[in-house]
Amino acid sequence: MRRIENATSRQVTFSKRRNGLLKKAFELSVLCDAEVALIIFSPRGKLCEFANSRKLLGECLGSCTIEELQQIEQQLERSVSNVRARKNQVFKEQIERLKEKEKLLADENARLCEKCGVQPWQSLKVVGETRLCEESSPVSDVETELFIGPPETRTQRLLQ
Repeated sequence: MRRIENATSRQVTFSKRRNGLLKKAFELSVLCDAEVALIIFSPRGKLCEFANSRKLLGECLGSCTIEELQQIEQQLERSVSNVRARKNQVFKEQIERLKEKEKLLADENARLCEKCGVQPWQSLKVVGETRLCEESSPVSDVETELFIGPPETRTQRLLQ
């Protein structure tokens, strides 16, 4: 057996063999009910690890002492905290990307309105978390007020 000289081929082989080794470690833990831990460092120094997670899943806890149960609980709390922190970070990144996209679309909309000779929407007014758009024209095609009477009377009243 020799070292693979091509760096790309070496990385591909490492990834495939690492996945196979992780699968074998998992199979060993399930089939033999064994506690298995595996630590692998990639050629680039990245850590890859596998540990039997039955106790973290709440299985096989009958033989655990109070101290072990407390350690498991603390580890789970740290894990949940890490997951929530990452989820919040992803949400913030998505919000920033969407704000950038909103700005680009508003700019494009203004440019297209100018090109077509149409009045663009006036500035967006922020009310709490809701945005209300107001058209530049005071007359609207949509009636939102209650009016009792023939339609022509309503139209005449608006034009006065």
